[in-house]
Amino acid sequence: MPDTPLWIPDDGRVAASAMTRFARRAEGVADRPLADYDALHAWSVEQPDAFWSLLAERWIPWRDRPVQVRSDDPLPFVRWFEGGTANVVDRLLWPGGVEDGEVAIIASAEGQPTRRWTFAELRAEVAAVQAGFRAAGLVAGDAVAVYAANVPEAVAALLACAADGLLFTSGSPDFGADAASARFAQLRPKALLASPASRYGGRRHDAHETLSALAAGLPEAGVRVALPVPGEPDAEPPRGFEPWRSWTGRHPAGPAPATRALPFDHPVYVLYSSGTTGTPKAIVHRAGGALLSQWKELHLHGDVRRGDRVLYYTTTGWMMWNWLVAALGVGAAIVLVDGSPAHPDPLRLWRLARDEGVTFFGTSARFLHALAGVGARPAELGLPALRTVASTGSPLSEAGFRYVYEQVASDVHLASISGGTDIVSCFLLGVPTLPVYAGQLQRPGLGVDLAVMDPEGREMPFGPGELVCRSDLPSMPLGFVGDRDGVRYRETYASRVPGAWTHGDRIERTEEGGYRHHGRSDATLNPGGVRIGSAEVTGPVLALPEVADAVAVARRSENDEEIWLLIVLADPTTTDEAELASRARAAVRRRASPRHVPARVLAVPDLPRTRSGKTMELAITEVVNGRWPSDTASAANPEAFEQIAGVLGAT
Repeated sequence: MPDTPLWIPDDGRVAASAMTRFARRAEGVADRPLADYDALHAWSVEQPDAFWSLLAERWIPWRDRPVQVRSDDPLPFVRWFEGGTANVVDRLLWPGGVEDGEVAIIASAEGQPTRRWTFAELRAEVAAVQAGFRAAGLVAGDAVAVYAANVPEAVAALLACAADGLLFTSGSPDFGADAASARFAQLRPKALLASPASRYGGRRHDAHETLSALAAGLPEAGVRVALPVPGEPDAEPPRGFEPWRSWTGRHPAGPAPATRALPFDHPVYVLYSSGTTGTPKAIVHRAGGALLSQWKELHLHGDVRRGDRVLYYTTTGWMMWNWLVAALGVGAAIVLVDGSPAHPDPLRLWRLARDEGVTFFGTSARFLHALAGVGARPAELGLPALRTVASTGSPLSEAGFRYVYEQVASDVHLASISGGTDIVSCFLLGVPTLPVYAGQLQRPGLGVDLAVMDPEGREMPFGPGELVCRSDLPSMPLGFVGDRDGVRYRETYASRVPGAWTHGDRIERTEEGGYRHHGRSDATLNPGGVRIGSAEVTGPVLALPEVADAVAVARRSENDEEIWLLIVLADPTTTDEAELASRARAAVRRRASPRHVPARVLAVPDLPRTRSGKTMELAITEVVNGRWPSDTASAANPEAFEQIAGVLGAT
């Protein structure tokens, strides 16, 4: 039987949504009624050229018109809108109808007063950064690395690069010198902009030593600039770095940047795979495709409009930072948050959302689960402007869904979304015109021809299987740095199912038309030859109030493997671990099956996570199997590996 929805949009909200307005425009192109989201989606995948052309007509500021929508190259090497030229900065800095004095950026740094930049002020800052790059001789194709706290100047650097066709890449100060160098050195950047200090959890973290080591590993970075430190106007820059205001003030600049006409597929920035094992892949994204997909997701799926205020808690090292910046093109103000989301207390972000009138609040599933674990009640603050809550990074449990509606806001669109750094956008998204069900991602995004497939590449109507995208998407990257013939790129995504993109996620359809996400397929458990997603095991356990976090991994033997469940206790001082382990096994047996029941249940102090909040399942699996992961430096909390190893050694 179908589940009971947690939320149903009322008729007025459906009629006023950007999705409904777009459907009416699409009907004129489709020449048929598109009465609901499923009909609109079906048209978008049946007629992709018409769909993407309609979107591009609305969002891309063409200078030269394209001669075709897609090339005949095989996925993932399709070229988009060839012959067309534009510059995405023309949309980001001059969104339609927005006045110069409207707020573009609201910046909240831990322990500091909130800063605001208008669109006019943002344009002037971008122009100053562009003048600095041009004076240093940087030209289209040169790379700029930004090692930055989540400050407005980092956004200005991204837009200055995009205006001239420079290649931008960023990472946050919680990366060590080795982890940052492993990423940035692949691009041989000509400029390094960096934060000399940052704050997190009430502590100041000095980065002078880190920046000295990082700069030494980037010898071609002749431009070295120290970004402003919030609350420290006189912060001393590291040796060899020029202060931001000195650098931007040395070069004449007008009130706005000049923008170059560039091909739709011109590279805009490089992001990196999460680095759970091996050297992170440097993924090159195309300007037009990345931004067009993000505007689709923000405006249509997120219902973000001109004048909205969009907060997504992220660092400059996670793809959601790039995604957040794209909201400028819709005419919304973006809210940058630097520091801990839970300092001085778990309601920091929600007070900011209340005070700034945030309409779209984005975060990770882990943060929502943590709030539920400590009994935080954001609804008591009052959040009258809030329309949408988005969650990503890992699957949001059914209990997490209920927590949002019970303790955050009862009348919001809760959108659990899933995509990846690989496409800097999403496969599965929220739909503001459809009901929300506990634990479910509502639908594939417009233009995304999604399939669930078994190991032999056959489509599965029901049951968990591999997430496969059968449509070309303009946000699929140009390729990897250093992969000149594209062999590694093709093998990574397009070798398992011919003509389709295999992402490495495990999902299943629901009776309600949505999807459940079961985690990474390459972390799939396989005891006795039965494929089990780790989220199928952890989902029932995360519903227990004593459990703050959990991961299920495979402990391998010569001929088979067994499931080991690692849990983080909400309160280790009051929890009987043996009794909890028994209840955890019972919950898994009841909610999943006897095959899912873990052979071992171990309490650990913490689980290692990437800086985007994703649990490092593959790396934890290595530790459980007696091997040390190769890239512990990419973890936000690398000490957790030692803690897990200690627990294993004591059992």
